[in-house]
Amino acid sequence: MSEENILIIEDDPEIQEMLKYAFAQEGWKLHQARTGEEGLEVLSNQGADCVILDINLPGIDGFKALKKIRSDNRFRTLPLIMCTARGDEADIVAGLELGADDYVVKPYSPRVLAARVRAGLRRRETEVLSEAEIPHGKVFQYGKLKVDVERHAVFIDGEPIELFATEFAILVHFVSHPDIVFSRQKLITAIRGPDYPVTDRSVDVQILGLRKKLKDYGNMIETIRSIGYRFKTQENI
Repeated sequence: MSEENILIIEDDPEIQEMLKYAFAQEGWKLHQARTGEEGLEVLSNQGADCVILDINLPGIDGFKALKKIRSDNRFRTLPLIMCTARGDEADIVAGLELGADDYVVKPYSPRVLAARVRAGLRRRETEVLSEAEIPHGKVFQYGKLKVDVERHAVFIDGEPIELFATEFAILVHFVSHPDIVFSRQKLITAIRGPDYPVTDRSVDVQILGLRKKLKDYGNMIETIRSIGYRFKTQENI
């Protein structure tokens, strides 16, 4: 068993203890923090292979902590799962739009959460893009939209566009497979690997965020009713 470091930012001591025991069975080392500020400090000083983050925390809440984590280039691709009692769609969408990879509503089974963590760790190991499909140094250009794979950068008319890791992975998959229709499941499998636990709604939220950031070029991501999406190149912007 590998000894990945899992950081859980959670103020409930019973949940902390439950996960400490469950994750020990996986061979993982658990770092614990009970406030948003403490969690950010632990992450900055010790790092982590995956973060589990509650929303209702003393001090800064989970949403603010998530924004700070994703604003740090060191942690833009870090697997991060929100685990919270707040199960309203608005909260779920907000968490995903801010860059959470997954969203689990309490109460949950430790075994189910462990499966989500394993999926996140697998995704990080295999990481999004296959070098066999996309060579180093590959740059895609559509009009004023430029996608530089090696530099992990996107530009529109020379201006940099900030994307979350999942948004960037989706965009690279689209531009490297233009005019091909992908179901939501095929799309997430292509960038995260098989059996990654994600809902259609999660994919739709990522696409929505990506479209907004691409401005006029977001229209190139076309919804195919009852099927999924494609990156259309037949029409010029």
